[in-house]
Amino acid sequence: MGRLLSDFGHELPRVARVEKPATAPRVFRYAQRRGARRNGAGWAPAVAPVSPWRMTTDQAPVLWPFIAPPGLPPTGAQVGINQLSGGAFNFDPHGWVLDESVQVTNPNVIQMGKPGTQKSTTVKCSALRMMEYGYRLLILGDIKDEYVDVCRALGQEPFEVGIGLPARINPLDFGPLRQGWERLDRQEIERRSQIVFSRWLTLVGGLVGSQQVGDRRVPFGPTEERVVEAALRELTGYASAQSTLTETTIPQLWDLIDNPPKALIEACRYESEAHFFNDTRLLRDSLSGLVRGALAGLFDNHTTIDVDWAAPIQSLSLSRLRQLGEEAVGVALLCVNSWGRGMRELAIPGDLRIVVRDESWMQMRLGPAAVKSFDADLRLSRTDGELQWAVMHKPSDPLSAGDAGSQAWNIAKDLINLADIKILHGQDPKIANELEQILELGPIVRDLVTGWARRGPGRAVWMVGEQAFKVQMVRHPLEVALTNTNQALEKAG
Repeated sequence: MGRLLSDFGHELPRVARVEKPATAPRVFRYAQRRGARRNGAGWAPAVAPVSPWRMTTDQAPVLWPFIAPPGLPPTGAQVGINQLSGGAFNFDPHGWVLDESVQVTNPNVIQMGKPGTQKSTTVKCSALRMMEYGYRLLILGDIKDEYVDVCRALGQEPFEVGIGLPARINPLDFGPLRQGWERLDRQEIERRSQIVFSRWLTLVGGLVGSQQVGDRRVPFGPTEERVVEAALRELTGYASAQSTLTETTIPQLWDLIDNPPKALIEACRYESEAHFFNDTRLLRDSLSGLVRGALAGLFDNHTTIDVDWAAPIQSLSLSRLRQLGEEAVGVALLCVNSWGRGMRELAIPGDLRIVVRDESWMQMRLGPAAVKSFDADLRLSRTDGELQWAVMHKPSDPLSAGDAGSQAWNIAKDLINLADIKILHGQDPKIANELEQILELGPIVRDLVTGWARRGPGRAVWMVGEQAFKVQMVRHPLEVALTNTNQALEKAG
């Protein structure tokens, strides 16, 4: 056309050429419905028919069993990988309690697993990461000195309690509740005294109940409780309305009950001195055994350690007591736990604390009163803003507190339900029935615990409420040295 017009002396108008802007290369390209037509590209000769189905949430898992359950909010410390979804698994116990979409009513944790499944490693890694969110760590009884390296890495030296060591713990310590007692009004005095005496009675009941006469535990009923409470009120000066209360000890308690004044006998409503001695023989003998027994000198004097509660971690080491036997260690745990509870009774709001109860099954084997003491700690965790973290081996450990159907057995069984968060590491197949009957787990979770979780360290099924998460813990290289629990085996090798 241009040449034709040029023969007659005309030219076509020229239009300026517009340059198209350069576009960024495409990251993704839409695939064709049948796939790219080349080898290995998934090309299909025909389009697969898709038919819609409508079903309830109860029916969906049957037809689609490999779909991951709804995830948790991405808040809190990252622990590892959720193997069901491939995403990160975050640990946020108090956040879960406050989130109505998560079926968790308390932040307590019960952790179970056979030895060598990295239970302690999971505790230490989780706690270290949660410190970034304002948590502090309190180890009430490090029986195997597994937290020594973590303490020293954070600039704290653990307190060692043992025969021949200077550290002393008085389980009958008033704690912070004694501060400013002389300036309190009558109502506040009554409130604080009720808290203190209740804690002491729970402790003494556990200590007395840990003693045995033949094949039976020493009873600690209402009569024994009335005698002990009257004696404690007399020793502290509360019975005489002193403005400043006097701290007492277990030997002083035993001495007063073993040599009772007339006022104490009358306060306990006994007809005569002989009646008092006959009725309190087992109580007095039990307290005497505690004062003169294997733990003499450790928990029967005034506290000699000064704990910095603002530090990121504090630990009480009981490794020196292992040679005294499991029962002695259980009694020590009972005393340490009561002392630790007293030290936290006036904790300020927002002071979040992870309280680790290692080898807690040793305490629960001491009888019904010891189980009640542990039960009280778990029940108060929501009020105190604490996270009670109990570590044991298998579901039946708490049930060793008594015979099947007994009071201690029933309390221990219910105690497991006081923790809405359960971390289940690998277990032998012979524990399968316990997992189903005691923890009421279904066959899928049971098989994960006795199968998948046993095939690698750091694997665990995390039960958050009724939801199960298949979690593989991931450690940073710097955490490996701090959380290694195989030092003894490595040195032996």
